[in-house]
Amino acid sequence: MTSSPPDNAVPAVVVTFLCDADLVPPGVTPRFMPLTGGVASDIWKVEASGRIFAVKRALQKLRVARDWQVPVTRNVSEVDWLRAAAKVVPDAVPQVLAHDAEIGAFAMAYLDPAYHPVWKAELAAGRADPAFAARVGDTVAAIHAATAHSAALAKQFATDALFHAIRLEPYLEATAPVHPDIADALMRMSRETLATKIALVHGDVSPKNILVGPNGPVFLDAECAWYGDPAFDLAFCLNHMLLKCLWTPRARTGFLACFDALAAAYLARVDWEPVAELERRAARLLPALFLARVDGKSPVEYITDENDKTRVRRAAVPLIASPPSRLADVREAWAKAFSSEVDTGSREENASR
Repeated sequence: MTSSPPDNAVPAVVVTFLCDADLVPPGVTPRFMPLTGGVASDIWKVEASGRIFAVKRALQKLRVARDWQVPVTRNVSEVDWLRAAAKVVPDAVPQVLAHDAEIGAFAMAYLDPAYHPVWKAELAAGRADPAFAARVGDTVAAIHAATAHSAALAKQFATDALFHAIRLEPYLEATAPVHPDIADALMRMSRETLATKIALVHGDVSPKNILVGPNGPVFLDAECAWYGDPAFDLAFCLNHMLLKCLWTPRARTGFLACFDALAAAYLARVDWEPVAELERRAARLLPALFLARVDGKSPVEYITDENDKTRVRRAAVPLIASPPSRLADVREAWAKAFSSEVDTGSREENASR
């Protein structure tokens, strides 16, 4: 192949992969434009002979302050999740165009941000849409329902070690030493979550990985894909509806409405197990997850005020020590913790960046 990377940051093996997949014609030098926002992968928008698509390659060392290394084999799990989800909700995932497991890279359809804004950006701007949140909850539940109790998928996504390395260790287990009084509860929660095998889990259902598409939500970045506890996906996304209350306080009421709509839409779809049991697990995970975004390996970038961190801890710790059985109980405790007037100046400035 004669094509070579126009930018030293683009490995030659990536260009070779694209040529071998017939995405780049012979003799054509593709144009790579880095896409920002990820800590776990290099992502580029690629233009070649009038064709536009995206390429993603997993990083072994994640771009976070603390040392966090993860096997690049997660790239295989991500592609497999996208293909499995496409069979259930075709409009809710980008099309996979080509994959090279050896180099940990795949190409997918490029979705123009003009028509597919990132949900996180919408929320940061204070645009809290409960109807869209309900679509998110309904879509995630549809994937869980279609994949529940599948021996074939359980075998294909037997990625316990990966899920532990990307999610349970950096979130729950890394938070445990910071809070000795609830350390045992956090470690037990990690073990019990890993042992629960019910449905295909995305693992990173976060607003940064969800596009507001013309036909509903589009899900990206399934690097944590795992056959396990669907309650994790629900709790992980609901966590962000609470955390955004600190980023854009003026939209707090809207974010709580999104929390309610997402939870209700999801729970209405649950038919693979008793609803109360799934909700109990999600309610138990939720406070542990928002505590982890303050004291774990991957803190959210917009909670910098020490008073806010203290409030998160005060809301979370009692709920972890005495786990609730309903999501509404967690929501109520959170709303109560942040109901007083706070200085919103610095956070409003961050939200506008």
